Amino acid sequence: MAPISRGFRRRHADDGEPGRLPPGQYLERGFPVLSAGPTPRPNLSAWSFTIDGDVDQPRSWSWEEFQSLPRETVTKDIHCVTKWSKFDTTWEGVSLDVLLDGVDTEAGYLTAYCDGGYTTNLPLDDVTDGKAWVAYTYEGEPLDPEHGGPARLLVPHLYFWKSAKWVRGLTLTIEDELGFWEQLGYHERGDPWREQRYAGD
Repeated sequence: MAPISRGFRRRHADDGEPGRLPPGQYLERGFPVLSAGPTPRPNLSAWSFTIDGDVDQPRSWSWEEFQSLPRETVTKDIHCVTKWSKFDTTWEGVSLDVLLDGVDTEAGYLTAYCDGGYTTNLPLDDVTDGKAWVAYTYEGEPLDPEHGGPARLLVPHLYFWKSAKWVRGLTLTIEDELGFWEQLGYHERGDPWREQRYAGD
């Protein structure tokens, strides 16, 4: 596996908005690129997004079908476990509420899986009721591959490793199953306001 790339260079102080920056974080005006391996560049004609696992029946969409789903534009602050935060990022994509609508399941968790083999685990409570999206534009432009394009999970209230790049599907599970970084000692949930960076935090 290639070493993790460290895209950040410098720190900026909080810009005077008390209570907006989680503890231990600094404000970043750029958009650092951090990856655990090479950047996948899938062919969109062969791209699909699938929901499977403990469901009544799997669902799958081609890229063209995915683009036709109801979309939302959201502006959110994002927070990386490496301690940078970025305010007012604007994304467009499909809410997980739309993707999970009509899915019959007893699952309490999901594992997001991605091109390149990356996975991350999340409670369903953290991705429903308007909390998460599969985003494919950033600041009005198609999402760059370095930032997870063509599509990435966006779960802005958790540390950004939970917003899996190059996402291709969600496997719903009854029990929580640790993802890539979680198996290596990162926190199972990753709430930046509780500084849940590592297991035991």
